[in-house]
Amino acid sequence: MAPASSLTEELRAAAGQQWERVTNHKFTVEVAKGTIDREVMKKYLIQDHRFLEAFVVLLASTIANARTLEDCIPGCQFLAVITGKENTYFERSFDVLGCGDADERSEVPDEAVTLKFVTLMREVAREGTLGEMLSVMVVAAWSYQSWGEKVLPSTNRDTDFVTWEWVDQHSGDDFSQVVSYMRGLLDKEGTLLDDDGRKKCRKAFLRAVQLEEEFFEMAYE
Repeated sequence: MAPASSLTEELRAAAGQQWERVTNHKFTVEVAKGTIDREVMKKYLIQDHRFLEAFVVLLASTIANARTLEDCIPGCQFLAVITGKENTYFERSFDVLGCGDADERSEVPDEAVTLKFVTLMREVAREGTLGEMLSVMVVAAWSYQSWGEKVLPSTNRDTDFVTWEWVDQHSGDDFSQVVSYMRGLLDKEGTLLDDDGRKKCRKAFLRAVQLEEEFFEMAYE
């Protein structure tokens, strides 16, 4: 656990109740129970899959701007995992949910929150500081780990993999190490930033938390 004075803890505290709403959202509970409406899950996954390219760009930019080789290596390893051929969850899930045809999925328009999230990731990757890049990535990983670990003990594994595997992907030792790596880099960066740099991190972090909540809500609209 990071010390109370760390930048990541300060940023989570600044998010306040919105962080709690994200990490306790009904979507996370319904996914774990396996009771989530299939149309909600399908809508969510189609839109979530569209973050992948922007997230890869953001992660690659973070690696490129890391301060040491040691800081780069875990990021490179995570990049290989999320872009690897073995990462077939989305394709398998789309088949089960009846939307396996990529051409048909491409006809589904991007939701407004999807566009906002992709824009944030790309703008930060292109123009942001290392601290801002890390702030957005930490929200994406840490918020999901927070709810994933919370619902893991009660996850229903008697349903098909679409629900419980989504929980597994965001919990456990491997993902915990990824989150610890990202938080560690941001906390390290926090010790090097001036007040203006910390304000930029706060703005990026809070914006990402806002979009995480909007994204869960979008799935039910």
